[in-house]
Amino acid sequence: MAVRLAQLLLLAGPCLLVAQQPPVPIGSVVAAPFTDVRWQSRRLQEFTGARALVVFFTKLDCPIVQRYLPRLQQLAQSQAAAGVQCLAVNSGEGDSLVDAAAQVVELAPSWAAAKDFDGALARACGVDRTATALVLDAERRIRYRGRVDGQYHYNGATPVRGRADLDEALAAVLAGTPVGVEFTEVEGCKLTLPAPAAPSGASFCSDIAPLLQQHCQECHRPGGVGPFALLSYTDARQHGAMLGEVVAQGRMPPWYGASKYGEFTNHRGLPAAAKATIATWLLAGMPEGDPARLPAPRQFPTAEWRIGEPDVVIKVPGSIKLPADGFLAYKYFVLPYRFEQDTWVEAIEIKPENRRALHHCNLARVKWGEKYQQEGFVTGQVPGGDAMLLDPGTAVKIPAGYVLALQAHYVTTGEPAEDRLRVGLRFPRVAVRQELLVQVAADFRFAIPPGGGAHPVAAARRFNDDAVGIGMFVHMHLRGRDMTITATAPDGGRETLLLVPNYNFDWQQSYRWAPDSKRFTAGTRLSVLAHYDNSPFNPFNPDAEATVRFGEATSDEMLYAFLFYVREHEQLGLQIDPKTGHVLAAGATGR
Repeated sequence: MAVRLAQLLLLAGPCLLVAQQPPVPIGSVVAAPFTDVRWQSRRLQEFTGARALVVFFTKLDCPIVQRYLPRLQQLAQSQAAAGVQCLAVNSGEGDSLVDAAAQVVELAPSWAAAKDFDGALARACGVDRTATALVLDAERRIRYRGRVDGQYHYNGATPVRGRADLDEALAAVLAGTPVGVEFTEVEGCKLTLPAPAAPSGASFCSDIAPLLQQHCQECHRPGGVGPFALLSYTDARQHGAMLGEVVAQGRMPPWYGASKYGEFTNHRGLPAAAKATIATWLLAGMPEGDPARLPAPRQFPTAEWRIGEPDVVIKVPGSIKLPADGFLAYKYFVLPYRFEQDTWVEAIEIKPENRRALHHCNLARVKWGEKYQQEGFVTGQVPGGDAMLLDPGTAVKIPAGYVLALQAHYVTTGEPAEDRLRVGLRFPRVAVRQELLVQVAADFRFAIPPGGGAHPVAAARRFNDDAVGIGMFVHMHLRGRDMTITATAPDGGRETLLLVPNYNFDWQQSYRWAPDSKRFTAGTRLSVLAHYDNSPFNPFNPDAEATVRFGEATSDEMLYAFLFYVREHEQLGLQIDPKTGHVLAAGATGR
């Protein structure tokens, strides 16, 4: 019999042999690592306080997963008070972490999301198909492995669920009784778990250097925001292992918008072929190749200001002293320059001396005597971001009697440091046709309860005029997990503009549309929905036992969604003095 089985396996071919999983008995403790949505390596034991943990394996394009996730959302909501926590694990080869998290946000937002990049967790759980559910007890022993129920199949669905296998197993674990049926077969998509790539003939000079120039060196160069340079072969070789990891996981180049929604001109990311080239180059031992095939070095701007020579430079008085270590609260500054007349600005740049210490800085226009307010937000300086440089004919208005205020987030560098901040303004050289405006959707009255892993907070705004969108920016603090911005037109048409499924407080990027590509009819409603993770599983949570409300400190929370736009039909026709930014003459004022 054993000989006959071996013959059948050989006839079935190598695919069947690869797909076989080692047996993992019911009762096994699962300790394999996985990656959470913040790219942190985690283990199931970190779900502290859970009486039971439900784990569900997913893949983006599996239709059975797509059907079951909304039902599993109901399970998470109904069982949360009983001490049940839920984790959706994407083990799909080629699925990005950001898009895997987005699927969970849309279909089962009460679930935590994770990525199983190397298949270690699937193997440790004995899972080889998507739509497999597991129930683990408080010691993280497998008590059930199998289907959710009997309703959804490869070829359709039955009118009734049949036996609710997952529900019954979970009820038994919570009751402390044996699970009646510990294992069931699963109809799901067969998992293709990652296999080592084969070395290729790729070399640094001919294959890797062009990729680094295009995708990495903007930040990874002397004076850039990256922690090290990636200009030379020596640079790449010294950081090769780390380069391979962050590229394979999609952590670099950084991008936090789900690919399903929106086309943005500042999108970062590596195509799959580029990721494969880097992986096979590493496996081959990182060969240098022929230096004669190196591309010409990338040229970076050498001017001091990215906006060109400013017309006005305003300095924060004195130097900003920073300690060697610790977590730093936001610092606020009002710039010593009062605008006595309405002033129009087409370019703004925030310039630190110590780029390594300043993580990001936001600028707002506020009335004289007031402090920084997000509602007056104009622009910011963020890691890898650009200075605000508007198209000719569009400008920001700073009203008479206003000043500029800064909100600066500094990080420690391991030694005492200091910084000096400057802001450069450039005034329009052509007539101003349209004023840059911003819709700010915010909530100031929320209360995030202790321990919740996906507490929802919502806000909304409405366009009073026909508008042309320029871009978006979202802001939360350390408990912010995801945010979705949706536009609903007066005729009921609905469009998701942006889904950030794994918000990163340390990389607050903008999302910019191509000029004239995004229009909104007057009356369009902007809806914002965010979820906050105030659970112990959030590795950045300052205090999982606190009720969290709106506040300026990073240990508090915020919900802000900014949508920058101009009025579609506005024709101001303002002639501007290029030395002062003041209006010389006004033309048509039609809107």
